[in-house]
Amino acid sequence: MSADASLPEPPAEPHIADEQIQLVDARNRPCGSAPRAAMRRFRFWHRATYVVVRNRRGELCVQRRTLTKEVFPGGLDLAAGGVVGAGEAVHVAARRELAEELGIRGAPLRHLGGFVHDVGGNHIFGSLFLVDHDGPLTLQAEEVADAFWLPPHEALALEGVTPDTRQAVEALLAGGELEAGR
Repeated sequence: MSADASLPEPPAEPHIADEQIQLVDARNRPCGSAPRAAMRRFRFWHRATYVVVRNRRGELCVQRRTLTKEVFPGGLDLAAGGVVGAGEAVHVAARRELAEELGIRGAPLRHLGGFVHDVGGNHIFGSLFLVDHDGPLTLQAEEVADAFWLPPHEALALEGVTPDTRQAVEALLAGGELEAGR
């Protein structure tokens, strides 16, 4: 029997990276590490970085997640970033994630504080960064399906924005960090 070309592709299987994640307690104090799969399964508190990328027109880089992402497959991210590895400093994790996901290296990052995201079984202490970038993007095929630029309020109005990156951009707006000229 031959394959029928008209049949739809089966849904992609989510991929969970095999890495050790820094675990923290409910006060953001390090308390060990666990494999990523265990962190997700048991919904442990952990740290993550959020790097909002802005161009000179004040637009934000919006990323469409691949369908194989373990959380929010196909969703829209308003920040580059991810979980912090065991023993990894948040600024090191932010630079690593920015380089991996968008190919941005060497750009100055501004650390703008943090926030707590405790929604839908995700227990995250988020470290928030802002980077200005007008150069090319090199998308990580395993994680980023597409990227485009939108003004902050238009980006926030999109359907399918991941709740944690929405919270990150809302925090920057509330703090006046995305105003023109800053």
